[in-house]
Amino acid sequence: MSILAPIDVPRARELPAGYTIERGTPEQAPAMHALITANMEAGHLLPRTLEDLRTHAGRFLVIMTEGALVGCAELAPLSGTVAEVRSLVIDAAHRGRKLGPALIESLGATARREQFGTLCAFTHEPTHFVRLGFTIVPHTWLPEKIATDCVGCPKFRTCGQYAVALPLRGTQIGSMTAVRHSRRAAQPRRADSSVLVLHR
Repeated sequence: MSILAPIDVPRARELPAGYTIERGTPEQAPAMHALITANMEAGHLLPRTLEDLRTHAGRFLVIMTEGALVGCAELAPLSGTVAEVRSLVIDAAHRGRKLGPALIESLGATARREQFGTLCAFTHEPTHFVRLGFTIVPHTWLPEKIATDCVGCPKFRTCGQYAVALPLRGTQIGSMTAVRHSRRAAQPRRADSSVLVLHR
């Protein structure tokens, strides 16, 4: 997959003083690798090789403070219309400051500017995404992810992860519109009601 075009990093919410969100660079790959590796178990993260991170560094947004990389997340294209939040991690010493939501919102703004229709994630903790307007959906609603990653994974069908998705057209991540959309989608549907269709 190609690296996303270099653009100004959009930010949907203010960060605490001293923190910035930047586009990742290959030179930051060792710091990203160390952060992901240190938090693999706690964050249920998939392992990433240093070479993989160097190759895809331009897809990452990173959080910096005082010259140190303390958070990162990748916007990984699964197709021309669907992008995934991957390798989202915040250093333990910097959690509780809403840095994770800031990263997700910035990735969403980036995905929208790159004209993706849907932003998705696979997570053991869907609550963090639902609060930002994502909806828990069946894995089969994201065939791009299954074809790209899941079929070759040793935990295929037994990973325990939830699939969450957010249509990017007509919503802003974290906005009340997105949250209301998520809540409506989560309501039980009558047999004659239409199913939620992810925007392509």
